[in-house]
Amino acid sequence: MVKLSKAKAIFFCLIVFYPGCKETEGNREFEKTERSENRFFNFEIGGVPLRVEVAALPEERAKGLMFRDSMGLNEGMIFIFAEGTSQRFWMKNTRIPLDIGYISTTGILLEIHKAKPLDISGVPSRSNDIKFVLELNAGAYKKLGIPIGTRISLEDVSKLLDGCGLNPKDYNL
Repeated sequence: MVKLSKAKAIFFCLIVFYPGCKETEGNREFEKTERSENRFFNFEIGGVPLRVEVAALPEERAKGLMFRDSMGLNEGMIFIFAEGTSQRFWMKNTRIPLDIGYISTTGILLEIHKAKPLDISGVPSRSNDIKFVLELNAGAYKKLGIPIGTRISLEDVSKLLDGCGLNPKDYNL
């Protein structure tokens, strides 16, 4: 009889206190930063004008484009890292198909990979010198005429960081 009561108590606790797996407003929220409210900045890659959001802090990079239903053709998100390393981006909770552009420490677009919505297997870079990642809608690199070898301005990246209230020196810029 005691075992049955313990089992009921454990079951009750699991039902009442254990959060469900279903996506809710509560688990959509990430720790807010002063800059995390969809602030877009003007940015260019190879002369192509874009409006980008900046993901430079760890919590911003972790959230990325999760839970979005759409994004404009000339919109994207640039991820900025302090060092050039290999990267592996996944699509956890990301509903829109993306092109993931891996950019070197010198600002050269080295790789473009297709990423499928909600795919958690990850899209690894081939290079181990990736400092910037530019996510655009699937097919946008081709539609906008941005080929491999296109360069971004490191000075413009520094201005993005300044605009976000971050010190470019902290990102080795």
